[in-house]
This record gives sequence, structure tokens and C-alpha cells, in this order.
Amino acid sequence: MRIKSIFSNSGGILFSRIFGFIRDTMMASILGANIYSDIFAVAFKLPNFFRRIFAEGAFMQSFIPSFSAAKYKTIFSIKVILYLLGTIIFLSILVNIFSYPISKVLAPGFSVDNLILASKYVAIQFWYLPLIFLVTYLGSLLQYKEHFATTAFATTLLNIAIILSMLLYKNSSKEEILLAMSWGVIAGGILQLIAHIIVAKRFKILKLFRYGATNFKSKKEAVKRDTNRFFKNFFPAIWGNSTLQIMSFLDTWLASFLVAGSISYLYYGNRIFQLPLALFAIAVSTAIFPSVTKKIKLNDKVAALIEFRKAFWILLYLLTAATVVGIIYSNEIIWLLFERGNFTRENTLEVGSVLLMYMIGLIPYGLNKLFSLWLYSNHLQSKAAKIATISLIIYTILAVILMNLLEAQGLALAGSIIGFLNLFLTLRYFGIDNLLSIIIFSKIYKYGIILSIFTFIVASIHILWLHIN
Repeated sequence: MRIKSIFSNSGGILFSRIFGFIRDTMMASILGANIYSDIFAVAFKLPNFFRRIFAEGAFMQSFIPSFSAAKYKTIFSIKVILYLLGTIIFLSILVNIFSYPISKVLAPGFSVDNLILASKYVAIQFWYLPLIFLVTYLGSLLQYKEHFATTAFATTLLNIAIILSMLLYKNSSKEEILLAMSWGVIAGGILQLIAHIIVAKRFKILKLFRYGATNFKSKKEAVKRDTNRFFKNFFPAIWGNSTLQIMSFLDTWLASFLVAGSISYLYYGNRIFQLPLALFAIAVSTAIFPSVTKKIKLNDKVAALIEFRKAFWILLYLLTAATVVGIIYSNEIIWLLFERGNFTRENTLEVGSVLLMYMIGLIPYGLNKLFSLWLYSNHLQSKAAKIATISLIIYTILAVILMNLLEAQGLALAGSIIGFLNLFLTLRYFGIDNLLSIIIFSKIYKYGIILSIFTFIVASIHILWLHIN
């Protein structure tokens, strides 16, 4: 397993998330947890949703196996970018034209005035999507060459751009601050694209584009089979890899019917939950994915499973430790990061309780990130789509029931329960024989299992104690 790649990836993610927390801390202080922060969360939800699909999910996990198998790689990659970029630009135009009804779909519980306000920021921020698609496209080519640092560190530029926009307009009205932050999102996308173009040039990827553009007309039919296979896998992968993001959309939709601030409680709680998920699960799975894909292409299943075994145990230990810390110190974490300015003690307790519910699902979601790679590497995106469909149907039912009992906490808890369901269904396709080959019971693994069980029991007792008191 490529330890250097994992550290490079997680180091970049950590650096980016630190600036992300600085951004959220400033936003909490300047805007608080109210209708204005709710509006920004709604406006940022749509481009952020697609960013996570492309940067951390469907595109990479469909593109890299197809690119690896393609005979004319550069022709194939140019054909893909022309189709998808054209579609995304067209979609961006539609979102700008119909920003009000789209905002109403995202937050149906908002008043007319708040929807009018939100639609303006939805229209601006959606132009982040074409930029981040180009970033992810170049990032995927760099990851194929097993260079991860640029993509991992690049999100920092987005956070810096939003931070600077808040600093420049912190004494302005709330509407002007939201407008500045929206343009900060676009500026961040441009900076990320410039960074990737510079590094792609260093890795001579731009030279390959020149070759591909020169020979595109003569060979575009030769890559038709590869392109068809990519799109056949890509669209199910969008659905299969987006369970968390779609549930986040449903959270926002349902929370808009709850008291003002509920969307922000979920936003801030989810931001903390996403840190260990990205730092450990996404970093590890991204680092091993190109290697696993190449091994499976060469029919070297044993070597691929060895990569999975090492990654599994590393993830299990790290995610278990993060789960316990997150559950026991949920309120303290929120207090440390956000409680200042317009973010009150009451806000801390609300967000802390939401974070606690999210953290219950960290281990299953993290491990599912790993095991789902097997499906994507073997071109089984349709199986992942089937899992997502089952999960989302059950989540919707659970969310409606639990939000009526626990409000915002119930929505977070419903998501965590679905995490266990996702992992169970993914392991069915991964196969019991493959799973047993990963779980080798040497002494260190036995101790790891005992530690994991012990910490899970401690966390469960803590949750019980909180609800009793």
C-alpha cells in the first residue's frame, strides 16, 4: 500500500479542512446560526453536491478504470470532457434561468422573501460547477500518474477565497456578505483550476492533449466502445456514490420545515463529521484506487486484496478512535470551533447533539468508502446504484419519522443508521470469501478488534447517559 500517497492525500485534506474550519468559524461569528447562514448553506449545497460527486466519487471512480483500459487514452479523455463539459455548462445556464424554483425545491419551507434572496446566490454559485469539473478531470489524470497532493491541497484555495471575501465585507449588511461569499466561491474555483493546469503541464499532460486534439477526428470512432463503457458506468456511479450527498439534500429539504437555524445545525455538524471521513476514509481510498484498478485489470486479485487488507485495518483503528472522540466531546468540539460572536451557547448545544448523531455512522460510512472501490474497479457501478436506491428509500422513511421525534438530531441519526445498511449491502457484493481473506486474526488484529469493541461500548454508554440525563 502506498503510505506516501496516503500521507500526501491526508495531509492536503487536513490542511484544506483547517482552512475550511476557519471559514466556518468566521461564518458562525459573522452570520451566526440563523436564516442568513441557512440561505448560504442552501446556495452552497448544489455546487458542493456536484463537487463531491466529481472530486470524491462518481467521475473519478468511473473515469480511472475506463481510462486505464482505453487503447487511445488521450482521444478517449478528450471525448469525455467535450461531452460532459458541454452538458454542465448547459445545466449551469438552466440553473441561472430557473434559480427561484430550484431554490424552492432545495428549501420549500422558506418564505417567498427568503427564496428570492437565496435564488440570487444559487445562480452565482452554480458556476463553480464547470470550474470544479475541469479541476477534477485534470486531478483524475494526475491521480492516474499517482500524484495526489495537488488535488488534496487545492480545496484550500476555495476556503481562502471565501475567507477573504468575508474579511473584506464583514462590516457590510448580511446580504452584501452573502453576495461577496458567493463570488468568493467562484474565485476559489478559478484558483483551483489554475493550480491544476500548472501541475498538469509539469507532468506533461497538456502535451498529451495536443496529441489527442490533432488525432481526434481520425480516431474518435476507435474510442467509441471505451466512451460507451464509461458513460454506461458513470451514470449509475453518480447515483451509487452519492448516497451521503443526496441525504444531505433531503436533510436540507426536511430541515427547512423545522425551526430557523436547523439547516445550519446540520451544516455545522456535518462539517465536523466530514473531517475524519475525508481525512481517513477518502484519503486512503483515493490513494489505493488507481493501484487496485490496475491490479484488477491485470487479473491480480490476490495483490488487490492485500491492498484492501492493509487499508481496512488502518481505517478501522482510525475511524473507531475518531468516533469515540467525536461522541464524547461533541459539545466541546463545537464550543471550541464556533462559539463566539453571533454563535451562542444554545447553538453549541444544538449542533453538538447533531454531531453526536452523525458520529454514530462514521465507521460504517468510512469502511463503505473502501469496500465500494471493489465495485467500481470491477465496473459494477450498477450494483452501487441498486444499494443507493434501497438506502435512500429507507432513509426517507426513517428521516420523516425521526425528525418528528428528535427534530434536526433525528435527521442526523437517520443518516447514521443508513450507513450501517450501506456497509452491509456493499459487503454482500464484495463477497464473504474476499472479506475473510482480509480479516486475518494475528495478535495485532485481535487487539485491534478488542479495542474497537471496547471503544464502541464506551461511546454507546455515553450516548445513553446523555439521553437519560
